[in-house]
Amino acid sequence: MHTTSPSPRSEPVRRSDGGSINILVVDDEPPLTELLSMVMRHESWDVRSAHNGSEAIRAARGFRPDAIVLDVMLPDMDGVQLLARLRAVLPGVPILFLTALDSLQDRLAGLRAGADDYVTKPFSLEEVVIRLRGLLRRSGAARARAEAGLVVGDLTLDQDSHQVRRAGEEIRLTPTEFELLRFLMHNPGRVLSKSQILDRVWAYDFGGQSNVVELYISYLRRKIDAQREPMIHTVRGVGYTLRPAG
Repeated sequence: MHTTSPSPRSEPVRRSDGGSINILVVDDEPPLTELLSMVMRHESWDVRSAHNGSEAIRAARGFRPDAIVLDVMLPDMDGVQLLARLRAVLPGVPILFLTALDSLQDRLAGLRAGADDYVTKPFSLEEVVIRLRGLLRRSGAARARAEAGLVVGDLTLDQDSHQVRRAGEEIRLTPTEFELLRFLMHNPGRVLSKSQILDRVWAYDFGGQSNVVELYISYLRRKIDAQREPMIHTVRGVGYTLRPAG
């Protein structure tokens, strides 16, 4: 498998209601599921993984994914059998097959069984993300946000110029503060855990040191909320959320 990360996101994909995309990854190789999960979290998607068919069915019922990445070969059941059971739980969910079988007959068998698309191993991570974006848009589950500007209440962020303003007043941020604020603004009203923020903003490089999140949230508050009605809120025991003031 090629492990190159996807190119920078020009059009982040989100649910049609503005919420975060949920992706279920089903594969019995933990290193592969971790790589796929990492690159999908870079898209600001929520990701769950399952390593066999039974786990996948439970996750589908509880997590309600917007799309599923499914390996054809699983330890407890055939991927085609599992696909049928997943369709019974979530009739309209797009399913992307991962397969090491590259013959035309094998590919057609997967598509006839109900898969929406397939990627053959070895594959690039970028290809998987691109295929998922297309499936999500075609399914109607998602919409593209191509605008350079993000707006939450009186707070604006220009992704091209890296300018941030609140009530028209410019706020200067460091690159890390900007990336943290951008992640919060991509998810207005949603409570983000420290681990989600670490995954997205620091890309695992901080080794799970959640205190760095607290530190940078405090930096942002001094600049965004100073002498104003607060927009950044702590939900104790859960994480942080950004909401319009008032």
